[in-house]
Amino acid sequence: MRETDKKVRLPGARNSDSRIVINPVCTVTPGASVRRVHASSDDWNGVFLGTFLIGLREGLEATLIVGIIAAFLRKNGKPLRPLIVGVTAAVLLSIAVGVLLQTLSMNLPQAQQEALETVIGAIAVVFVTTMILWMNHHAKSMKRDLEHDASSALNAGGAYALAGMAFLAVVKEGFETAVFLLAAIQASQSSEALALIGAAAGILVAVAIGFAIYVGGLRLNLRKFFRITGIFLVFIAAGLVLNVFRTAHEAGWIVIGQQQIGDFSAWMPKTSVLGAVITGMFGIPTDPRLIEVLAWLAYLLPVLVIYFWPDSHTVPLHRRLRLKMWLAGGAVVLAAALFALVPRVHTDAMGDTLQAQRPGTAPGATISVRLTEVSADQITLAVDGQDDVTLHHVSDGVVGGVQQSQWETTVSSPTPSDLPTNPTVADLQRRNGGRLPSGLNFERTPGPFEAQWSQRQTYSARTSGSTLINAAQSTTLNAVLAGGGISGTKTVSVSGGLGAGWVVPDDEVAAVTDRLVDAQQQAAERALWWGWLPGVLLCVAAGLLLSGALDHRRAKDQIAEDAEAGVHPARQAGAEGDHAPVETGAAAK
Repeated sequence: MRETDKKVRLPGARNSDSRIVINPVCTVTPGASVRRVHASSDDWNGVFLGTFLIGLREGLEATLIVGIIAAFLRKNGKPLRPLIVGVTAAVLLSIAVGVLLQTLSMNLPQAQQEALETVIGAIAVVFVTTMILWMNHHAKSMKRDLEHDASSALNAGGAYALAGMAFLAVVKEGFETAVFLLAAIQASQSSEALALIGAAAGILVAVAIGFAIYVGGLRLNLRKFFRITGIFLVFIAAGLVLNVFRTAHEAGWIVIGQQQIGDFSAWMPKTSVLGAVITGMFGIPTDPRLIEVLAWLAYLLPVLVIYFWPDSHTVPLHRRLRLKMWLAGGAVVLAAALFALVPRVHTDAMGDTLQAQRPGTAPGATISVRLTEVSADQITLAVDGQDDVTLHHVSDGVVGGVQQSQWETTVSSPTPSDLPTNPTVADLQRRNGGRLPSGLNFERTPGPFEAQWSQRQTYSARTSGSTLINAAQSTTLNAVLAGGGISGTKTVSVSGGLGAGWVVPDDEVAAVTDRLVDAQQQAAERALWWGWLPGVLLCVAAGLLLSGALDHRRAKDQIAEDAEAGVHPARQAGAEGDHAPVETGAAAK
């Protein structure tokens, strides 16, 4: 949940209509969403600048595509109408996609809203990463490629083919822009209107720059422009990765690694320019969690290495193979070390015995209730002074943050020996603790009645695994009455005066639940280091080994091809693929 969407409620008044006065000029109804009304000047430094840069970069890329195709058509004396039709359709479709996703997100319940934001953010990260890396290596050839595609479209299908080509070229950029901006807007903790203004301003500036380039009034080093803005977008995308893991936790998908590793509010407060830029533009919160930081680093470092890796620098095949083998071995060793050294926490068998009390007895007069057997459909309780009781499964659910199972059973028990066989309504009232049984009164049904008595005991319990969390026993005394003013027979409950039964005190139930919650949280944290991280490392090692095997096969194929061609590879340091001809025959002599 974004900070501005958090609920404000009165403590202990969940269903109250009371109102909370936050400050002299702000009144909030409990349960209502609280949003910031006025954007501060620091929001312009962060949220506005971040979405402005996204709109500028993505908008200029789309504008350049349109400008290159338009210039090609103008140079070849072709009309621009097919281009305009395709671009307009792509823009409208992209806007519709963004509006649809935002509307869907706003109308979902909170958990589903966080889940959708997680999915949108993940898609945005994939889109922007592929776009950044592709443009980083293909910016200089984009014009040539687009002109070639436009020429092919004109030769193949004329105006309609060109309109389709323009539509596909722009709709790709439009979808990326819509999803990326939507994810950035949802990740922002300030006004969504401000983020939209920043995006619109960036797109307008991009259109103006693109038009100036098209008419020839502006010369811009596009490779350097995309190179510099790409660096900022990598960090913005890394912030989206961090936000994806936060919304995934709020959606209930990720529960591990949630301990806070630091508090950065002191040196980058939101009221400062630095805090606004780092938080609003790059999406770094002041209270980062462990899993978020790990995901941020796991994304940022490899992408930056790939981004800055020079095209001209290629690692020789044999060195690349050796490096991959070493990295795979290191990943396996690290995974094994984590698996072996990180201690595990067992949430089961935390406690199978509770101390219950009968109502009205002294605090020290307790009854021991012990869980002796657990199966899928029944459990067995051993109660002091009673025979073992078998309870049957009723339901499962989460109570107090703990997954619990509910068990119940009802058994017959002997009735008290002093029960009258012909009670009056006054006798029934006295045995019911002074309350008149339902359906009887002194005027129409005074008694005496013919009574058939029965007594039943109901046992209930809640467990989590083999841990007993709560247990209770209650007794119900019923009488089937006839005569005494009653037409036919009538069954009444006369349980109000019974002193039998026992319950586990609430404070003991709360203590057991708290211990379970703590143990489950510790187990989840250790699962990050004992399960998830070793698993990721093993997957990385498997990928490196597979890639190394492909490199090895490629090297063998190359050697075989060289042997067939009569070529001997030159053994020069740092060179790969440099070959010297093998002299044969007279030349060798």
